[in-house]
Amino acid sequence: MKIKLLGIDLAKNVFQLCALNQANKVLFNRTVRRAQLRSTIVKLEPTTIAMEACSSAHYWGRAFEDMGHQVLLVPAQHVTPFVRGGKSDARDALAICEAAERPGLHPVPIKSIEQQDIQLLHRLRQRQVQHSTALANQIRSLGREYGVIFPAGIKSLIKRLPEALEDGSNELSPVARYALADQHRCLIEVRQAMKAFLLQIEQLAGQHPAYVNLLPLPGIGPMVASAYIAAIGNGNQFKCGRQVSAWLGLVPRQYGTGGQIQLMGISKSGDRYLRTLMIHGARAAITGGMKNNPELALWVQPIIDRQGFNKAVVATANKMARISWVIVTTGEAFDMKQAFKPVA
Repeated sequence: MKIKLLGIDLAKNVFQLCALNQANKVLFNRTVRRAQLRSTIVKLEPTTIAMEACSSAHYWGRAFEDMGHQVLLVPAQHVTPFVRGGKSDARDALAICEAAERPGLHPVPIKSIEQQDIQLLHRLRQRQVQHSTALANQIRSLGREYGVIFPAGIKSLIKRLPEALEDGSNELSPVARYALADQHRCLIEVRQAMKAFLLQIEQLAGQHPAYVNLLPLPGIGPMVASAYIAAIGNGNQFKCGRQVSAWLGLVPRQYGTGGQIQLMGISKSGDRYLRTLMIHGARAAITGGMKNNPELALWVQPIIDRQGFNKAVVATANKMARISWVIVTTGEAFDMKQAFKPVA
């Protein structure tokens, strides 16, 4: 029984395995429990294994490659059109096989342990950022109920909250003072956790050879550089920098019919977290760094004059994504004068 392609529908405990032969006929489509999955795959001759790029896919991808198999991680949105009839694990596994054989498929590269470590820290830090914002907003709203107004900014809030708690002239009750003091302690702990995660991210990303070369780019700090490395790895899955910017959703979305093509807003496909970081970084580079970067100012100012500030921000993020890909794949150092030439 020669298997040409094995599609696996990943799950928590029960996995669906669909095998195709050279004639694309289904040899079997059966379920396997988690405890038996490794032993089942080990018995197979080296073949191609396709899976959706979902939770635990990178873990199993590394495991199957160590067994001698070739692994394809198919983007989930490419599998959905091939599901025929009602949804079931068997149909999903067959759809994975059919999607994996499509020409021009861009599989998701399997992340290394180092990439997943950096990404894990980013996700945990992002949760702490959201928690910090929620705490600060709640403290402000609760304070307003007692006529106590705190200034904008979390740092100002942390500084002014103890002063409000010590002020006996306001209308804060003993219960409110105790509760807000406890929230103040929680807010400080969350901010300290954020700093600790950032330090770990910088230490891990610093081991990558391209990390130091990415930092001089406008709008690319430790957070953006480390997230970029965690997302694309060595970058060999892309043929050019434009594919990176398109994967990040930093290119116009096209709508065409009857030979007429209309360019719309950015597509917002791909890694939302990294795209958000790059756009924020580009905005900071334009608003705060143009005085120190005359080359950037000469390049971006005509775009601002023609298209407006927001489109200039996206254009800058697009350019940074492309330049970053060149640095990661070639190891070249960043040259500001070469990268930013005035737009004619």
